[in-house]
Amino acid sequence: MDIKVTPVFETIWDNASRIAVLQGGTRSSKTYSIVQYLIIKALESPKKITIVRKAQTTINKTVGEDFLEIMREMNLYNKSEHNKSDNVYRFPNGSVIDFLGCDDPQKLRGNKRDILYCNEANELSWEDFFQLLMRTSGNIYLDFNPSDDYHWIYDNLLTRDDVSLLKSTYKDNPFLTQIQVDEIERLKETDADYWRVYGLGERGKSKATIFTFYEEDVPEGAKFLSYGMDFGFTNDPTTLVAVYGDDYNLYAKELIYETGLTNRDISEKLKALGVDRRAEIFADSAEPKSIEELYRMGWNVKPTKKGADSINAGIDVLKRYKLHVVGHNFVKEMRNYKWVVDKNGKLLNKPIDAFNHAIDALRYATYNKLTRPNYGRYAVR
Repeated sequence: MDIKVTPVFETIWDNASRIAVLQGGTRSSKTYSIVQYLIIKALESPKKITIVRKAQTTINKTVGEDFLEIMREMNLYNKSEHNKSDNVYRFPNGSVIDFLGCDDPQKLRGNKRDILYCNEANELSWEDFFQLLMRTSGNIYLDFNPSDDYHWIYDNLLTRDDVSLLKSTYKDNPFLTQIQVDEIERLKETDADYWRVYGLGERGKSKATIFTFYEEDVPEGAKFLSYGMDFGFTNDPTTLVAVYGDDYNLYAKELIYETGLTNRDISEKLKALGVDRRAEIFADSAEPKSIEELYRMGWNVKPTKKGADSINAGIDVLKRYKLHVVGHNFVKEMRNYKWVVDKNGKLLNKPIDAFNHAIDALRYATYNKLTRPNYGRYAVR
């Protein structure tokens, strides 16, 4: 079979790892090359192949259209073998390719397959991918534009020894027109972060990310302000953050980040950390019983101030300072705490309710000590 392929296809073909993660910029031919490869694997011998994206409507309009184009170019498409209502294509040799949206959780837990392809995998949650992984017996392929500098793909997949990272850019696609190349390279001058992500295929920072921060420990001479605590138990962790100030710098240190802690457990951990019983610990006022129990155990725990739009007011206070953060989970939250983006790509003045347990503790500590959220920027002396 004589087909046109890019170097990306050849990299996929030569890959020996069970899981291949294709990280790259726009128009690098990631999606097109994977679909070409999957069609060839389907022709070799009977296989069950699943192509996945977050939403069913999106997959039909994107990778589904690439599939149809390639099948027609290869003179393989047969309308009678394509069940569009079920999003399934059946080959004469018994191979099946089905197109699955993750917006139906039951399908994630019901289907089994030989080969899995997750298109725009950064749209999926870890739970989505885990359910698919557990029901896949053979190779797995993921592609994505690395628009975020933190993701479960980096943390949970690229640390495994059966995973290969395959990088590509528009320069790996010899079939682009000069106009297309010029538009991509225009990003060098218009948007440095877009150029990094979509031009160079490297990790970028989402414009929706709320905080800019630095990973730096508390220096000598920084003034202790207070502790912040957010309560959790089964799914959400209980967190404790110590906050220090030095001029226009705030330093926040993760001390507790753990699920399954009772109030007695928290008290014991405070003892082990050497927390001064006189030090103020500002905690979520939605948990008055826990605050009272810890107070009766001898800790100076106080409810945080809450009012209209207190979350945004607390964020406003934090954004007046240069933030320095210590702690693996804390750093992970800071990288992933984002504004809501509407369907038109517009940032809304509302944070997503996720990756915020240590950050909420930080807000409680600072909002209650630096109590003039609308006054203006001022230094910690």
